[in-house]
Amino acid sequence: MSNRNNRKILVLGIDGMDQRITKKLLDEGKLPNIRKYLERGSSREELDMLGAVPTITPPCWTTLATGAYPGTHGITCYWRQSPNSLDAVVYNMDSRNCTAEQIWNVTSEAGMKTLVWHWPGSSWPPTSDSPKLSVVDGTQPGSVNMGIAQMDWEKIIFASKSQKELTYLPRVEKPAGVGCIITDLDALIPNEDDEMMEIWWGDAARKGGEIRTYCHGLDDSELIIGARVAYDVVTSPITEAAKWANAPEGAFEFTILISGGTVRRPALILRNASGVYDTVQIFRNRKSEEPIVTLKQGEMVSYIIDDATKNGETKKSCRSYKLLELKPDGSELRLWISNALDISNDMLWHPQTLLAEVISNVGAVPPVSLIGGEDEELAREIFLPSWETYNKWQADSLKYLIDNGGYEAVFSHLHNVDCAGHQFWHLAKNLEPWSYTDENAYRKLIDKVYIQTDRYLGEFLKYLDEGWTIFIVSDHGLLVGENVPPDIGEYGGLNIGVMQELGYTVMKKDDNGNQIDEVDWEKTRAVQIRSNYVYINLKGRDAHGIVDPADKYDLEGQIISDLYNYREPRTGKRVIGIAMRNRDSRVLGLGSPECGDIFFTIDEGYNRLHGDGLTTARGTYDTSVTPVFIAAGSGIKQHHTTDRTVRQVDVAPTISTLLGVRVTKQCEGAPIYQIIEEE
Repeated sequence: MSNRNNRKILVLGIDGMDQRITKKLLDEGKLPNIRKYLERGSSREELDMLGAVPTITPPCWTTLATGAYPGTHGITCYWRQSPNSLDAVVYNMDSRNCTAEQIWNVTSEAGMKTLVWHWPGSSWPPTSDSPKLSVVDGTQPGSVNMGIAQMDWEKIIFASKSQKELTYLPRVEKPAGVGCIITDLDALIPNEDDEMMEIWWGDAARKGGEIRTYCHGLDDSELIIGARVAYDVVTSPITEAAKWANAPEGAFEFTILISGGTVRRPALILRNASGVYDTVQIFRNRKSEEPIVTLKQGEMVSYIIDDATKNGETKKSCRSYKLLELKPDGSELRLWISNALDISNDMLWHPQTLLAEVISNVGAVPPVSLIGGEDEELAREIFLPSWETYNKWQADSLKYLIDNGGYEAVFSHLHNVDCAGHQFWHLAKNLEPWSYTDENAYRKLIDKVYIQTDRYLGEFLKYLDEGWTIFIVSDHGLLVGENVPPDIGEYGGLNIGVMQELGYTVMKKDDNGNQIDEVDWEKTRAVQIRSNYVYINLKGRDAHGIVDPADKYDLEGQIISDLYNYREPRTGKRVIGIAMRNRDSRVLGLGSPECGDIFFTIDEGYNRLHGDGLTTARGTYDTSVTPVFIAAGSGIKQHHTTDRTVRQVDVAPTISTLLGVRVTKQCEGAPIYQIIEEE
C-alpha cells in the first residue's frame, strides 16, 4: 500500500506538558511559539486532551501511538507486574509487551519513510521489518542513550587552598543548608537510594529479573528519591602550579578525579590582565599543550570529548562542564562535571549508522543533568542549562534528518518537562517535608522550563511553511501537590503503609520484633503494587495464595469499602478517589489481567505529580495532570477552536485520516474531524 497523498506528519511529543499551566503562560505572553502554532492550527479552548489511565509515561505514549486504551495494548504502568510474584515488578519499556499495532508501522507499510525518536514504552525494539522505518531508543524516558551509554556519574569539584588532601566521595547527597563552598565533609552523606535511580533511569532494569521495592512512606517514594539524586564529590587542595610544561606565571593548580575516582585530570586556575583569577583549564596531563576544556565562571561548555573508564573499559565520551564559583584571588572554586556518555554506543539506533550520521552532522549526544531538586541553585544553574543544550541538540538532529533523510512521518518525544517535574515541581508549595525551600523560586523555575520548551517547539515552525502537519501532544501533565500524598499509589513498587494499616498486607519481623522487608504471605490477603492496582493473594493463581477463589468477590468489596473509608491522619479527609473491580475498570479503558483485581485512584488534593489519579486532576499553581493537544499545518483548520472532546486514543486515527492511510488494527479512537479542513 502507498500513502494516498503527499502530506507529511511531525509529532512533537513533550512528556509531562500540562495544558493548564501552558494556557496560563500562553495568556501571559510567555510562550510566543505556541501562540504561532495556534494561529496556524486548532485546539480546544483550554488546549486540553483527555489522557489514558493510569497517567504514567509508558501507557499514555503507547495509547497515543496505537489509538488503543491500556487495557487493550497491555502497557498498564511504568513497570509490568511480575508473573511469578505479587510483590515484584519487571521491566516494561519493551515493544514486545505491546499487544496493539503502532501508527509508525502503518506509515512505513504505506511507503512513507518514518522516524520514531525516543518514544518510551512501545517503540524499541522496532516492531516492523520495513526498510522505511527508523527507530532511536525508547527504552527509558530520560534522554537518548541515557540508559545504555553512561560511563561516569555527575560530580562537583570543591577546591580550596585550605583543603589539605585530595578526596573522592562517590554518590553523596548535599543536605539542605550547606553553603556554596563545602568545608565540612561530615555534612555529606551517602545516598542509599542510588541503586533505585539506576533501576529507574539506567540499564539495570533490562537485565530481566524481578525488582522488589518496598514503599513504607514518603522517604521511599519517587517524589523524594527523584529530587535527591546523588552526585560524586571531589575535594582538592589548591596550590601554586608546579612541574607544568606551560603554566603561566601566577597560576594555581588543583586536581579532578573522574571515572569513579580512578583517573586524575590536572587543572589550572588562571588570572586575567587585571590580576583577577577568572579562568579554569583542565588538561589530560601537565605536559599537554592544549586543555581539554577552558571555563569561565557561569558558562556551561558542552560537547567535550574525553576518555571515560567504567568496569575496566575506556571509551570516548561526551561531557559538559560549568564553573559555578571562583573567588577572584583564586583561593576557592566550585565546578560541575556532567555524567559521561559513550559516543560510540549505537545499540539503540536502527539502523545503527544513524548515530554516526547524527554525530558527524550535528554532534555527539550531550548528557543531561539529573541533579538539582532541593538545591535551587543547582536546578537553576545546572539542570535547566543542561536540558537547554540537549533540547537544541535534539531539535538540530531531527531537523537534519528531516531535511536530509527524506522522512515523511516523524514521531518524537522530549522529556525535559517531566524530568524537571520529578526534580522540583513538588517544591513549588511549602509542605512540611520540604518547608525549608522557597516555593516562589521553584515556581519561577517551572515557568522557565515551559519557556525553554517553547523555544524547542519554535525550532520546527518552519515546517508549517513546507507543507507539514504538526501535532504537539503530551502524555500527562504534572501537578504541584496540595497535600503530602498518602502511603498508597506509589508506582515504584509495593505500597505497604495503608494496606498494612487496614490489615490486608502483613510484613514479617526479625527476632527482635523489628519489621523487615519481607511479606508474610501466610497472613497477607491482598497487596497494593504499582500506581493503581490491588491484587488479591489468591489460591491457585498466586505462588503463596491464601484466599479461596469463592471468597474473592466479597473480599474485593470489603477492600473497596475500606479504601473509601480510610482517612488521612493529618487532615481526617478521604484520600481514595475511585475504586472498582477489574471488570468495572473497562469503563476507563482498563480491565485486562495486567490491571490487578482492583483499580483505584488517589483523590484530588492528595495526588503525587502524576500517575496515581485521574487525567483531570488539578493541583496548586495552576497545574494539572491533563495533557496538551495542538494541531497545525496542512489539512488542519487555522486559528480554530473546537468543542470536541479530544482523547489520546483519537490522535493515531486522526493522523491516519490526514495521511490517507489505514487506521491501526486495534484502534479504539476516532478521527478528530472537527479540526480537519474540508477538502
